[in-house]
Amino acid sequence: MDAGAVTVRLPYRPPLHHDGLMAFLGARAIAGIEVVDGDTYRRVLRLSGGPAVAEVRPGTRAGPPHLECTLWPSDRGDVPEAVRRLRRLLDLDADPVLVDAHLGADPLLAPLVSDAPGRRSPGAADGDELAVRAVLGQQVSVAAARTLAGRLVATLGEPLSAPRDGLTHVFPDMATLARAGEEQLPAMPTSRRRTLQALAAGAAAGALRLVPDEDPDEVERRLLALPGVGPWTAGYIRMRALGDGDVFLPTDVGVRNALRRLGCASDPVGAGDLAQGWAPWRSYALHHLWASAAVRA
Repeated sequence: MDAGAVTVRLPYRPPLHHDGLMAFLGARAIAGIEVVDGDTYRRVLRLSGGPAVAEVRPGTRAGPPHLECTLWPSDRGDVPEAVRRLRRLLDLDADPVLVDAHLGADPLLAPLVSDAPGRRSPGAADGDELAVRAVLGQQVSVAAARTLAGRLVATLGEPLSAPRDGLTHVFPDMATLARAGEEQLPAMPTSRRRTLQALAAGAAAGALRLVPDEDPDEVERRLLALPGVGPWTAGYIRMRALGDGDVFLPTDVGVRNALRRLGCASDPVGAGDLAQGWAPWRSYALHHLWASAAVRA
């Protein structure tokens, strides 16, 4: 093990659908910031004392169910903060038995829950980063959004002093994004560029705090007041950056495709009505639908 590395356990309530977590994060992994390698996830974290690199993998040691995490922090005092962020990202504080029992009682979702017990609703290691990713993902595919984010990181990200296993940069902070010139941002519609910089300016000024202890209704209201932010973007940020387990995105293309394949109403009104029965765990239902659409595409 390298000098300076710290290894900790990340306990969780079983079951944990680890493959689903890796598939979701891997499809969205930004070059330079994240790497998914089989059952192992690595990423760069922006922490109070400086950047850190984290590696998370299935636990192999005896004891309660856990993931094993190795951290290379700039400041060892940041280890608790890193653990909190990773737990939120991986949704390790969820009660999967409770969630699965509720969603599995629905005949439509029962086969999906049975196939993937313990599916999580991933959060965010950094709410600001997640919000930027949500804006970049407006009206484009997951792969296209990931490409745009990679270009943003390459241009405006802070290089690591010691790159590790494909991790090279810290995601740019909101102040940097707010003052970036047009030539520094990846190619995108002018309206989306304005949305990105309005979001960054609000967050940099403290008007938007995208963390789980904020009032989600108030944060959503402020997001919707920004130019170019609609219900999908605000809902996605609410689900992941704020850790809301009861968000549904009835206009999402993946959701509509999944419902159509399952023989259900896939229009936004019909989808929203159907999802009422999945409350208060609609975020988890959403992930089951997304995964089913990806498998069957």
